[in-house]
Amino acid sequence: MAADSATVGVRLKVEGDPSVRQSPGGRRPPYVVLKATIVEVRARGSVTRVRTPVFVIGTTQWQRVRYGQHVDANGRLEAVEAGSDVAAMLSVRSPPRIVDEPPWWLRAAEKVRAGLRESVAGQPDDVRGLVPALVMGDLSGLAADLTEDFQTTGLTHLSAVSGTNLTLLLAFILPCSRLIGVRARGLTVIGVMTVVVFVILARPQPSVLRAAAMGLIALAAMTSGGARRRAVRSLSVAVIVLLLLDTSLARSAGFALSVLATAGIVLLGPGWRDALAKWLPRWLAEAISCPLAAQLACTPVVAWLSGQVSMVAVAANLLAGPAVGPATILGFAAAGVALVSTEVARLVGWAAGWPARWIILVAREGADLPGAANAWPATAIGVAVLTLLCLALVLGLHRILARPIAMVLAVVVLAVVALRPVGSLGWPPDDWLFVMCDVGQGDGLILRAGERTAVVVDTGPDPAAMDRCLRDLGVEHIPVLVLSHFHADHVGGLAGALKDRRVDEIEVTPYFSPRAEYDRVVDLASHHGISLRTVTYHERRVVGQISWTTLWPARVPALPPPGTSSATSTDEGSPENNASIAMMVELSGLRILLTGDLEPESQRAILATGDDLHADVLKVPHHGSAQQDPTFIAATNARLALISAGRNNDYGHPAPRTLTLLSHQSTRTATTNTTGTLTVTNPDNHLTLTTTGHDP
Repeated sequence: MAADSATVGVRLKVEGDPSVRQSPGGRRPPYVVLKATIVEVRARGSVTRVRTPVFVIGTTQWQRVRYGQHVDANGRLEAVEAGSDVAAMLSVRSPPRIVDEPPWWLRAAEKVRAGLRESVAGQPDDVRGLVPALVMGDLSGLAADLTEDFQTTGLTHLSAVSGTNLTLLLAFILPCSRLIGVRARGLTVIGVMTVVVFVILARPQPSVLRAAAMGLIALAAMTSGGARRRAVRSLSVAVIVLLLLDTSLARSAGFALSVLATAGIVLLGPGWRDALAKWLPRWLAEAISCPLAAQLACTPVVAWLSGQVSMVAVAANLLAGPAVGPATILGFAAAGVALVSTEVARLVGWAAGWPARWIILVAREGADLPGAANAWPATAIGVAVLTLLCLALVLGLHRILARPIAMVLAVVVLAVVALRPVGSLGWPPDDWLFVMCDVGQGDGLILRAGERTAVVVDTGPDPAAMDRCLRDLGVEHIPVLVLSHFHADHVGGLAGALKDRRVDEIEVTPYFSPRAEYDRVVDLASHHGISLRTVTYHERRVVGQISWTTLWPARVPALPPPGTSSATSTDEGSPENNASIAMMVELSGLRILLTGDLEPESQRAILATGDDLHADVLKVPHHGSAQQDPTFIAATNARLALISAGRNNDYGHPAPRTLTLLSHQSTRTATTNTTGTLTVTNPDNHLTLTTTGHDP
């Protein structure tokens, strides 16, 4: 039915919290996505009972559905890629028709989750997001940039439901039970009840059930004698049973990481702990060996997924570790107390916030280290080489751990790598002039103005990606930051560009639409004390070794009425795109034409002005969309055309038609979606392009 794009009536069981998304560029209204299971499908006059997972895309009215509810809806099924963990996509334009409420135990769990969120409501934003995530996997308030920092520092397992959460809870509850006289079967009953309550609070989803299984195994991993052998057997049984229950786990990166981390702790942790315990206190040896074993076991898969290897993960886990237990236990206490007294819960939540602040500090500061994460080729050969290196470490690391001098030398080497990274296979070149950052589906352009100084044009959709690119280039001062227009794929990453940098001025187009993005830019600029100025036609500016002339906009269309958007229903022909700032930049003997998202209408208008458009480098308008004026492209006579587009983007950028047009002009073309970040140099007046092949 999905292959035929059939329109059906369905009854769904909601299997996840609804999430509001904004289309790239803000050209379409916001929409809601969620996971659900179709339990009944009505089509062709018949009703069929099924149990089929789907991915639902609906209007913002779907925000009101709740986990565990049954909902009736009409929509169109669409096929998904082979190997997906859902059978189809269901596109729904009508509001949901709620059939029933979630079961009482899910309603009770939601009340507890809401109580935890309320208990930390008066804390800073990062704390409000982390404590619920740390305690029961509630990610609704976790900021995207903090999530990125957790990934960089290897602390992701703390900000999502993992075996760590349950292990800490059991490690607190079971000893407390022993203190009050509970023994033998009583401890087993309490342990089982704790697991059941944890699963209900964190939602009985596959990831939570996996975390529960792995957490129970990890708890026994660092004990002595036969318990270690039992842990290995238990892990093997758990993996086999979970795979038999859900064969899609064989392709799940999350499942692989859970199993590898647990296996590392079970198989490697005790030996490494004993080696360290020869010259360190046992508690410290255990604190080091656990994250070290888990991180090393997971490193090849993490590199495959992210294209980078963390140099600070073990240190970050060691530093954050002492705060995880108190934050988790106090968070659980706050959630329980909230059922009785909101005021007392806020006091407990305040206490939980302090260890959470320490974890956030470790993640933030660790991620800001120059060599926190070093790029690694996310290819079969690259991962195979890394796996062999990890196996070599497994074979020889216990000898290093047992020798204090060797350990000190190893720590010093890691510290040097973290503080003074070697770079990504020679990237960036020392003489870089112009960089098109790989920021996904959007533009993030950097022009070198001097030592650690650059002019930035657009910031892409993702703050973390923009911040990483600037950080890798060593940019600390941005005299002028130009936003070509206010679509989210050009201004969404502004916070990343402003992070820990001195920005003197933000220059913007005079067309202040979409209004929501414009207001967000104004708020960010005001918060950082940065002046905002509107560009003027044909103005000329000089910053350091850069000079540029503004070629567009010469005229600005009327703004839409407040509360509306001037964007059209397609991603072509919008007034926002046609009001993009176009700049002719001169830098170290190169002429670089930057064009924002200009479309044929404005391209022809620029041609009509008679301005000299000859350029060495052309930033192809609108991510290489099919809407290009051939005369405009020919007028540039560019030697090199660069296109910024996201991998597997929904728009088909760059369009084959545009690539063909550029090839007919004998213009060399490079795109970020295939070759990663693009770097232009001009040694001895020889135009040179360097690519990373992956995210730097």
